[in-house]
Amino acid sequence: MTATESIYTFTEDFDVTPSVQADFDKNGYIIVRSLLDSEEVKLMKEALESDEGIIRYAFSREDGEGGKSRMVLWNQPGNDITGAMARCEKVAGTMEKLLGGEVYHYHSKLNMKVARTGGAYAWHQDYGYWYENGCIFPDMGTVFIALDQATQENGCLKVLPGSHRIGRIDHVRVGGQVGADVERVTEIQKFLPLMHVELEPGDALFFHCNLLHRSEQNHSDKRRWAFLVAYNRASNNPVIEHHHPRYTPMAKVPNTAIKKCTTATDLTGKDFFDPAKDISLKRVFKKTQR
Repeated sequence: MTATESIYTFTEDFDVTPSVQADFDKNGYIIVRSLLDSEEVKLMKEALESDEGIIRYAFSREDGEGGKSRMVLWNQPGNDITGAMARCEKVAGTMEKLLGGEVYHYHSKLNMKVARTGGAYAWHQDYGYWYENGCIFPDMGTVFIALDQATQENGCLKVLPGSHRIGRIDHVRVGGQVGADVERVTEIQKFLPLMHVELEPGDALFFHCNLLHRSEQNHSDKRRWAFLVAYNRASNNPVIEHHHPRYTPMAKVPNTAIKKCTTATDLTGKDFFDPAKDISLKRVFKKTQR
């Protein structure tokens, strides 16, 4: 890989050109610098930090290494600023092109890796979970948008470029988490490079659901918040009922909808996730115990 491969800077005429698509297909991701401008980042943070916003639905999970991962997760985009973000052209439209067809909102998430105690995430593929939810094909992806600076010191993402081409890896219990089979990941690391995804606020990582990724604990004095949106191809409608939605048509909105949103903390219809109902984790844990 070259130093600039799979890395782009957002402009109003940014598009998924053949070279952008080729980078995504080869490496399993693209980074788009400044996907959100400073005003959009500010508006997002103000809404997310508000006591009237989604913060009140946050929950924590032990990482098995002495840290805690804190997050909020919801199934429907809703009317707030996060919904405008999830449905706007530069986020949803870009992922739609990368995945090659109509997508719908699978879920969104706010990850809050707090200073000094923020938890780690084991190596995993998002499809390692979503396969358990009845999604037959890996026609899925996630947009990870940095709200704070993400560095190696505060637990930025680490990825193995090209690992999505390996296919789905068995996911098992790893400490208190579900992660990719450790022995298989160890072998994969002998063939593929390791990349630290260091981001500035507003930068975004678009990645395929089979890309192996993880993050370390945050031992720094700086928090690391990130907003994530997961999408599923409309053609990949899950074959079983589960805690994330089946195909629901998603009306995309122009990028200007983010700054024009007047209901920034309106939580109507967002369908917040209850961690006690995490079917995919329970299924993996049950298989691991066999």
